[in-house]
Amino acid sequence: MNRRTLLAAAGGAAAGLLAPGTGRAAPTPFAQPKLPYAEDALAPVISPRTVALHYGKHHKAYFDKLNQLAAETPYAGLPLEEVVTRSHAAGDQAIFNQAGQAWNHVLYWNQFEGGPAAPEGRFLDLAQSTFGGVDGLKQAMTESADKVFGTGWVWLASDGRALRVLSMQDAGNPLTEGLTPLCGIDVWEHAYYLDYENRKAEHVKAVLDRLVNWRFVGARLPA
Repeated sequence: MNRRTLLAAAGGAAAGLLAPGTGRAAPTPFAQPKLPYAEDALAPVISPRTVALHYGKHHKAYFDKLNQLAAETPYAGLPLEEVVTRSHAAGDQAIFNQAGQAWNHVLYWNQFEGGPAAPEGRFLDLAQSTFGGVDGLKQAMTESADKVFGTGWVWLASDGRALRVLSMQDAGNPLTEGLTPLCGIDVWEHAYYLDYENRKAEHVKAVLDRLVNWRFVGARLPA
């Protein structure tokens, strides 16, 4: 799934239906994309129970709340990515929290589709030049997880020239810094606590080593 497909699936933009009496496309609700694999596909790294709660409860709740907050506002009908960047720039924290988490989790689930795959091509070259290789990249992301106090995300992003690892609080997203998110690891407790209890770094390392499809990640690099 490429970046355009990902955003279209999550965007909730106009569906082609006309609003009565306006002649304009009526905005559709922001829709949570279907999980791209069975709930047990990530086991044993992430258990089916965690996936059911994480995707079916937490991720769904972000979309539900976003639809409530965005209804009849200028955000209704915008692509989800645009809601994230606009709400952050405008200081609309309530909208940003829900839109950011909705977007973050779409990428989170999709980066595991197809199963683990080794990086290749330009992405592999960038990992080598920035981190000394893929193992160095994974180590940087794992160490970055300890810099998130409380809830947040560890991101691998691109500034168009090099790869960057960022630790961000709560719904934080590299989009708000003009970067392209490539891979995101959720370090909110709902992502790992049932399976790893307080062993957050162990969870992050296992996800990076055994679940991430690095060819999907590499395909997200900006041209």
